[in-house]
Parts: sequence; C-alpha cells; structure tokens
Amino acid sequence: MDTLLRETVNAVVNSRFPEMSIEGRRQIESILIREEFPKGAIALNEGEVAHELVFLGKGMLRQYYYKNGKDVTEHFSYEGCIVMCIESFLKQVPTRLIVETLEPSIIYLFPRDMIQKLARENWEINMFYQKILEYSLIVSQVKADSWRFESARERYNLLLETHPEIIKRAPLAHIASYLLMTPETLSRVRSGVL
Repeated sequence: MDTLLRETVNAVVNSRFPEMSIEGRRQIESILIREEFPKGAIALNEGEVAHELVFLGKGMLRQYYYKNGKDVTEHFSYEGCIVMCIESFLKQVPTRLIVETLEPSIIYLFPRDMIQKLARENWEINMFYQKILEYSLIVSQVKADSWRFESARERYNLLLETHPEIIKRAPLAHIASYLLMTPETLSRVRSGVL
C-alpha cells in the first residue's frame, strides 16, 4: 500500500469534500497514477494538452507563462494541492502554461476520462469534481481581484497569511512575479520600506 497515496487523497478530498465516504476515497486511489520528478523538471509544457488533474503528494510545483520574454508565475502548489491548467483540461486544447517542479516531487494523475466516468456513476465523485472546479474559479477570481485592488504590501501579506509555505520554499524571483512586482519591490515590501 502506498501510504503517501492515501495521505494525499485524504488531504485533497478533505480540502474540497470532507464528507466523502471511505469507499469513494478508495475508488479515487485505485485510479490515480503515480509519477516522480526531480527538481527543475517540466511536468507539463506549453503546447501540450492537460489530460489529468494532478494531486501533489510531495514537493512543490509552479505554473508559469512567458510574457514579453519574462516568465510570470501564475500559481504555486505544494503537498495536498490539486494542480490543473483549467482551460486545457476542460476544453482539451493546448495549454499556454508550463508546470515545473521547484523541488523533487511525487504527483498522482487523475485522468480526465476516468473522472468523468466516475462522476457519472458516483454522486460523491461528481460532487467532489464540482467542488474542485468551483474552488478553481474562486481562486482565479480572488487572484484577479488582488491584482486589481490591492497594493504590493497587501498582496504579499495575503500570501504570507494564506500560504506561508510558498514564502518559505519558493525562490523570491518566482514569488515576485506571482505578486506582479519586481524582485526589488518584493525586497522593499519584505523589509518594511513599502
């Protein structure tokens, strides 16, 4: 038995649909495909299609894209998170994002066709899938609102409050791009100048 698999499924399910039965959780476990990546590996590249949801068992990932020759971090994920390039996953079109490991990582792939099959057959899986999609939309909206309405300091403080793991583990240049600021601005925010 893969202990990390069970811990990961429980963490992910508990974060979205904690009422799910043991049977539903075991059904998910039986479908997931384990993959391991070294630090700096590309788990999904720009132009590829996202055919799976990713449950992150160990390590840290970032999603990013290039704009005007610079990479811009879209999202960070760490243990117990779900990773997806939502447009590519839902529409089955090539993604514009790149998913990179920031640490040696173990991921579990939940194939799209199996999610859809199980969602038709099992109301719990259907509800879990719906909660994943709802959460993804909410996170996107909160991030967009943060970029529009909050100062650099407010964005940093929110990240520190809600995801201290990112502050502890991600390179500062990636954190700065995620917060839409230069590394110099991030340094001033962290030192209290801004």
